[in-house]
Amino acid sequence: MRAKKSLGQNFLKSKNVISDIVTTAEINSEDTVLEIGPGKGILTEALLEKAGKVVAIEKDDQLFFLLKDKFKNEIEKGKLELIHDDILKINPLEYGLKQGQYLLVANIPYYLTGEIFSSFLESNYQPKRMVLMVQKEVAKRIVAQDKKESILSISVKVYGEPKYIQKVAARNFSPEPNVDSAILLIKNISSKFKNRDEEKRFFEILKKGFAHKRKLLMSNLKLLPDINSEKIEKVFEECNLPQKNRPENLSVDDWLCLNGKIK
Repeated sequence: MRAKKSLGQNFLKSKNVISDIVTTAEINSEDTVLEIGPGKGILTEALLEKAGKVVAIEKDDQLFFLLKDKFKNEIEKGKLELIHDDILKINPLEYGLKQGQYLLVANIPYYLTGEIFSSFLESNYQPKRMVLMVQKEVAKRIVAQDKKESILSISVKVYGEPKYIQKVAARNFSPEPNVDSAILLIKNISSKFKNRDEEKRFFEILKKGFAHKRKLLMSNLKLLPDINSEKIEKVFEECNLPQKNRPENLSVDDWLCLNGKIK
């Protein structure tokens, strides 16, 4: 079974790494786990040993039928629900994956990383916890390992607490990707927004704040509609932010404060 570049397939083959993923996820027999792109099922096997139920979404036709045969007994017992579909096209609620009541654990196609984050973190079916295999540099950016925040890091941190678990070298995959990977944990997932309008405004302010990286944050935010220098200065004072701050220096709480003050 050859990997398909069009689907971003790099099959994980290390049982040690699989063990580390499962340990990080802290799965128990009461948990339902969603797995995206189970591939040949090496992670699926480990998840089935720990979880009460696994829901696996596989888009690839050949792999779906391979998995259907491989896990025939688990499927018949209701332990595994195997779905032949695109993760971005399904509604998890239709499969009983309700807000805060399941875990998302997967070696995801890297080209879908951003879409998977937004689809699940910005949804009304957020998982309780996420453990994902992502590109190493992406994981570092999300946790802001260099102490510099970004749109990506704040977009994740406003919903949960990301933690860089460990590097996973390219040799642990078949075929080997061009970059190393990392296990990323996101825990304590929830929404800090009262409604969708507040959430939408938060991301508008965030994107405008990072629009020109070399400019000061205050200069970037002056580009918002219906805003002026006097109002921005007042907001910065109310949020206890220095006027010469750059967007990379602000925490999630700082951005939430700006969102609450800029009307």
